[in-house]
Amino acid sequence: MDNKNDKDASKIEADLACAREAVATQAKGLTQLLSLFDVDQEHGREHGRIFSRVVEDLVTLQGRLIVAGMGKSGHIARKLAATFSSTGTPAYFVHPGEASHGDLGMIMRNDAVLALSSSGETEELGDLIAYTRRHKILLVALTSRSESSLAREADRALVLPNVAEACPLGLAPTSSTTLALVYGDALAVALLSRRHFTAQHFHRFHPGGKLGRALLSAGELMHKGDALPRVVRGCSIRDALLQSNRKRLGSAIVCNKDDTLCGIVTDGDLRRWLLTGEKASFLSPVEEIMTATPKTICEQHSIAESLETMNRHSITALVVVDDKRRVVGLLHLQDCLRAGQA
Repeated sequence: MDNKNDKDASKIEADLACAREAVATQAKGLTQLLSLFDVDQEHGREHGRIFSRVVEDLVTLQGRLIVAGMGKSGHIARKLAATFSSTGTPAYFVHPGEASHGDLGMIMRNDAVLALSSSGETEELGDLIAYTRRHKILLVALTSRSESSLAREADRALVLPNVAEACPLGLAPTSSTTLALVYGDALAVALLSRRHFTAQHFHRFHPGGKLGRALLSAGELMHKGDALPRVVRGCSIRDALLQSNRKRLGSAIVCNKDDTLCGIVTDGDLRRWLLTGEKASFLSPVEEIMTATPKTICEQHSIAESLETMNRHSITALVVVDDKRRVVGLLHLQDCLRAGQA
């Protein structure tokens, strides 16, 4: 039994040692990648100038960014195209093999091509490169070899460190694809920043799923128009109660004649008034029991921000107002529940 345990422990240690080595090799590669952006070093300053020119090219691009690569680089290219598209840079993946059989027609003169190849000598990229040269389409290379055919043909060559692969045979693309992925993400983030891309923009491209729902705005879920439980300042407590009951939102918003917010009467306000036995009657003005300073948000507030406000103040509804404090809606906790966000 002890021999079996010793063998198992030996296998586990060997597996972990292999994993540590693979991670350490790729981490070393990423450290080398980071040095490309070190402006205190000459090579960093030079690379930084090329990187910034690429950012400028893509920010001002009138068409779309086509991302291409073969094999493992192709998988990275496909992922990067999705990242660019979701962060404000319209992009799509083109398979170099398919490009040679008709998909070149998808690429227009005002597009740009980002071609990934660690060696820079990927044969299948040949027709795509030739097409960009023939039609004067911007070609950006992402490669590990500055003297490669791809780097020489490109308008802009982004040259990655030529690092050791994590594969012990030095054959399977591991470190090289990691660097290409991280570099592509860095480019996408730089473009995102240059475009002043916001969470609201992000939601526009991610309407589905939990993330998309969290980025919904209050204006998209709020009750408005005839659905609002609205009463005018000076009305009776009875009128406010009837309006609250009619609209089934557990409250009545008290407005001035110009629609600016005056206060709110919630079911809780009514219960407290009844239980304390205050002298006001159902015919008394609503101002006698309303909350004069209700919590408010604007239409642009995300649902996530709105929920945080509700939780912080232990309330179930927020009045939505415009920049002149005119009432435009009411967001209720139940609305957030229906959107799967509470």
